Formats: sequence, structure tokens, C-alpha cells
Amino acid sequence: MARYAYTVQDSKGETSSGALEAGSENEAINALQAKGYFILSIIADKAGAAGGGKAAGGGGKPALRDLIFFAEQLSTLLNGGVPLVRALSLLGENSSSKPLQFALAQVTKDVSSGTALYRALERHPKAFDTMWVSLVQAGEMGGQLPKVLKQIGSYIHSQAEIQGKIISAMAYPGVLMTVSGGVLLFFILKIVPVFAEIFASFNVKLPPLTAAIIVVSNILVHHLGALIITLIVLWFLINAYTSTESGQEAKWALLFGLPLVGDFLKNIMIERMLTTLSTLIESGVSILNAISVLEGVFANNIIFRRVLTSVKADVAGGKSISQSFKKTGALPPLVTEMMFMGEESGKLPDMLVTLSSFYKEQIDQFTRSFNAIIEPIMVVGIGMLVGVIVLAVFLPVFKLSSLGK
Repeated sequence: MARYAYTVQDSKGETSSGALEAGSENEAINALQAKGYFILSIIADKAGAAGGGKAAGGGGKPALRDLIFFAEQLSTLLNGGVPLVRALSLLGENSSSKPLQFALAQVTKDVSSGTALYRALERHPKAFDTMWVSLVQAGEMGGQLPKVLKQIGSYIHSQAEIQGKIISAMAYPGVLMTVSGGVLLFFILKIVPVFAEIFASFNVKLPPLTAAIIVVSNILVHHLGALIITLIVLWFLINAYTSTESGQEAKWALLFGLPLVGDFLKNIMIERMLTTLSTLIESGVSILNAISVLEGVFANNIIFRRVLTSVKADVAGGKSISQSFKKTGALPPLVTEMMFMGEESGKLPDMLVTLSSFYKEQIDQFTRSFNAIIEPIMVVGIGMLVGVIVLAVFLPVFKLSSLGK
């Protein structure tokens, strides 16, 4: 018989530690699970403290796919009866992500010493944001950690899917603009100067369009370095301004005010807010704490952050979440009315899921329409630019040929 030290949680989420004797570690695990305990760690006295291997790499930000895999695999291992410390150690040692491997090595060490999992994750904000910490805390307190981890995986997968669709929608226009811009720049820097010298040798008056193109070409040829430096300085100045509160407000007001794109961006923000809120509430996080988490999620969007701050103050004062959002005017009436219906029926999380699905469909429709419309618009637009430059170059040629006749 060997002696095993353990740390467990009961059905109320309370943590306790102790020791027991068993013929093997599996027998000790079975004995604890038979009592209804959720095992955080179990260590044979002679083995010392448990923990993962030494992690390599630094504390960077893991990719979304690595976080999805971690959440789903940890949920599976815990449901299978594997103790939390061992599950963390296994996933950390076998992770292909160096940042995640590094974070999990530290998390495993902290949890094996008795730290709650959400506290251990909180120490690695680059890998595990406030969303992770709040959900894991709710799962630990409610004794539903495996279920909550599954919800985290689904949430991250949903956000990664939307992000992928947006990137796919923007990829083609981005590549087309880059290639076309390179061709136009080559034409202006290399071809136009050759024709400019030819026209100068004939000493003829150039058409206004040709003269303008040659002026642009001369500026780019002789002052390209200065223009690049100016653009870089301008970029840093814009970033410095948008890092201020007034700059952020101006930036988001401009983006939300753009035709078509502004509504698309709002839909993305609303979908993310609804999905996050429904996931948090379903996992047992209180509405007030859920709104606090949302403030962190929208930390870089001052407009939505201010809305959430106002909503949190109203909810803390006793108002319903639907009334609080309706007061701000930031959400469409459809959203606030369905929130109200969800509160009245006691099915707010389900109503939020329905709303988020609606906005996901809106985002899908926009990306499909965008891909269908942007291609002919860009082809026509770039064709017109090329046509203008070609016309500017050949107008003097036609004039010289007529003079020759």
C-alpha cells in the first residue's frame, strides 16, 4: 500500500486536501471519484510534487487553433477522470505551441502547489484573457469545469471561424491592389520618364493630362525616399493620436460611419458581444461580472467600452440588462426587445444565442456579397487608372504624328 496526497473539489466547488492509502494511483483516483470529488491533483508521497517537464520557449500569444485544442482536450481528459495536474502536464508537454507550452508549465506548477486553476491562468494574460479566467472560475466554483472548458473551445472556434471569413473576404482585394499598385508604380517610375525625355527633345506643348502624369512621375522618381519617410512619420503620428482617448473615439466614429463597411463592423462587434455574453451567462457567470469581462474584451473599442460601462452601472443599480442597453441606444431595437423577452421567460442565454446566430448570418451574407461585388469594381477601377496613364503617354505621340504629316 502506498500513501497519496490529494487536492479535490466537492460538488459545491470547495477545495480540500488530504491523504489516503491505496494499492495504486488508479485505486486512489477511483476511491476519490466514488465519493463525488473532482480531482485537482494526486501525488504519491515518494514522488514529490507533480508537474510538467521543463517548458521551452517564451511567454508569447498562442494561436487560436492551439487554444481550441487545449480547451477541448483538457475537457476530455477531465471527463475521463484524469486529475487536473496530470492533464495540464500532459497537454503542456505535448503541445506544439511554444508559448502555450511555456504557460502550461507554469500553470501546472502553480496548480500542483494548491493554486486555483483560474488564478494560475490569470498570471498569463497573453495566453489566457479575461474571458478564459472568468469562465474557468465559474466552472471551478460550480463544479462544472469540463463542461465550461468545452464551451470555451466552442466560443474560440466560433470567433476563429468569423475571423477566417473576414480574412478570406479581404484577401483577394488585398492581393489585387498590391499587384496592381506595383504595376502602376513600375509604369510611372520606369516607363513614363522615358517618354518624358522623348517629348522634351521634340519641344512640343504637352496636353494637361500628360503634363500632370509627368509631374507625378518626377516627384516619385526624385523624392521617393522623402515620401516614404513622410508616410512612415505620418503613420506613427496617426498611431500616437489614435492611442489617446479622443483619437480612439475619432477612429471608431470614422470607421462606423463608412458606407456599408461601417454597418459590417458594427455587426461584427455586436455578434462578438452577444456570443461572449451568452457563453459567460451559460457558464454561471453573473450578469454584472459578465459585463465586466466584456469591458476587457472591448478594451480597444472606446465606443463599445463606454456603452458597457454605462450598462454595468445601470445593472449594478438594479436595472435589467435589456433596459440598460436600450437606454444607451447602441444596439438595434430587435436586440434589446429579444433580450427583454429572454429575461421575462428566464431564457436569456438562449435568446442571446439566437441573436448571435442572426448576426453571424448577416456577416456571412456581407462577405459573400462583398466578394461578388468587389472583383468587378476593382477590375474596372484599375483598368480606368491604367487607361488614363496610357492615354496620357500616347496623346503627345498622336500629336507628333499629326505634325509630321
